[in-house]
Amino acid sequence: MLQTRSKGDWFKITIPPEWEDRTLDELLRMHWKAGKKLIHQMRMEKTILINGGLPNWNLPLKKGDSLELRLFQEEDFGIIPTYFDIEVLYEDQHLLVVNKPAGMDTHPNFAQEKDTLANAVAFYLQAKGEFRKIQHIHRLDRDTTGAVLFAKHALAGSILDRMLEERKIKRTYLALAEGIIRQKKGVINKPIGRDRHHPTRRRVASTGQPAVTNFKVRQVLPDRRMTLVECQLETGRTHQIRVHFSAIGHPLAGDQLYGGETILPRQALHAGKLAFTHPFTAEEIVCYAPFIDEPPIFPEIDIFQI
Repeated sequence: MLQTRSKGDWFKITIPPEWEDRTLDELLRMHWKAGKKLIHQMRMEKTILINGGLPNWNLPLKKGDSLELRLFQEEDFGIIPTYFDIEVLYEDQHLLVVNKPAGMDTHPNFAQEKDTLANAVAFYLQAKGEFRKIQHIHRLDRDTTGAVLFAKHALAGSILDRMLEERKIKRTYLALAEGIIRQKKGVINKPIGRDRHHPTRRRVASTGQPAVTNFKVRQVLPDRRMTLVECQLETGRTHQIRVHFSAIGHPLAGDQLYGGETILPRQALHAGKLAFTHPFTAEEIVCYAPFIDEPPIFPEIDIFQI
């Protein structure tokens, strides 16, 4: 775990032994893998200091040096803060994780939209006096519930984006699939592309992008002719779990877009767990998202066991 502290707009990290002999440029580009444009901006705006002074970006860092980053200056939200009672699963100065309800988009699709999770997060931060241009790191479908990760500043957003691309942010989903799935676990490896006959639907297509879903059966519900499955994604295609289970003949319950029966008010898909290494403290962060449907659509299950 890194030694860190904050003072005003500045975040300070004591250089650990494992960072010694790296240059500042190497730390940002190779360790954090921050974007080139952002690194250039921080360099030009002098928002990075070493031991209180402007750094030589090409000199090796030394154990015990103080790396100072100006990360917490006030910014315009870029969206309209809108009150909605949200459940925060984890929060610190750099990021937060929120339990998204059904019937809500993750972020606005046009400037004046104000009923999304991002609008609600902006209001939550505004009420605390934190003015941050928040960034969602991944999305959930409108009627999918569960954990969504947001960055509070540009450097956190850049690093977390790359972590997601490199599958260093682990997302675990629970889904209710129609029918009885006999195998205890499996891998669905089918490419996914757009359905040219429908504006939002996706489909399995040989010309699509690679898509891999790992699943294991958690519970068979013979009386309801359903199977509760736990899924982890190796890729993050739009509607991936929904498309994949429909393709193997087990559409998600309530998922009318992909052939599910109208036995539930929405597709039975919940992002129950989010796990990653914190980019600035090196802590292992694990968030569990409780079910929030009323009435419940999932069977009773200990969410902390996924």
